[in-house]
Amino acid sequence: MKFHIMTLFPEMIINAMQVSITGRAIKAGHIQVDAVNIRDYAGNKHNRVDDYPYGGGAGMVMQAEPVYRCFQDIKKHRISVEDPKVIYLSPQGRVFSQDAAKEYAAEEELVFLCGHYEGIDERVLEEIVTDYVSIGDYVLTGGELPALVMMDAISRLVPGVLNNDISAQTESFSGSLLEYPQYTRPEEWMGKKVPQVLLSGNHKLLAEWYRQQSVIRTAQRRPDLLEKAELTEQEQDLVKSMEGARRDTSVNGRS
Repeated sequence: MKFHIMTLFPEMIINAMQVSITGRAIKAGHIQVDAVNIRDYAGNKHNRVDDYPYGGGAGMVMQAEPVYRCFQDIKKHRISVEDPKVIYLSPQGRVFSQDAAKEYAAEEELVFLCGHYEGIDERVLEEIVTDYVSIGDYVLTGGELPALVMMDAISRLVPGVLNNDISAQTESFSGSLLEYPQYTRPEEWMGKKVPQVLLSGNHKLLAEWYRQQSVIRTAQRRPDLLEKAELTEQEQDLVKSMEGARRDTSVNGRS
């Protein structure tokens, strides 16, 4: 997987991606990160890429031409696929999810466009952008942090990036369920003991416990996810009993 990031702050992208799991993946050649400075395509003495918006309003807007030149250079000299997905990080886009990460992980190369100021001239967005993506309903200073969030999530799904490929299959949101609770040494801490089943060595019981705890945790913390989860009849009954217990607690709490 190769990521091309069109940005005003390439050092922000490179510095963040060179640590931890993504840093090891870069060294191993599983992913590549190509941060391209849009200012290099400004075509003026001061490398200025912004100007006042037509119609007035606060702030500045990134100009179309530097962004377009940057993309054309990536397309001509830096990328091997003919029609790459170009992702513009914007609160107006569809919300990024684990399912979206899986979709993007199937691509060979991706291009991210990071905006700043009050945004980017709409004309160049219409010309080059294929996907508008948001990481949540809030506004950030620029698109670099959302791009990093997406690249991190996508990278974990690229073969070879994680030491244990099973890890990517069992983490939160896999199968629309949250991940089960994790424990490590010591066996007892502040009077709290590790669940006995985790010490049993019985793989069948462990698998059953992992699944049950994922269902319970999802029902407790993100019940909205259960609409997409494939649950057995027994698991559906478990969720219903938890919902009933919550309703009883709520009623008793008001009385």
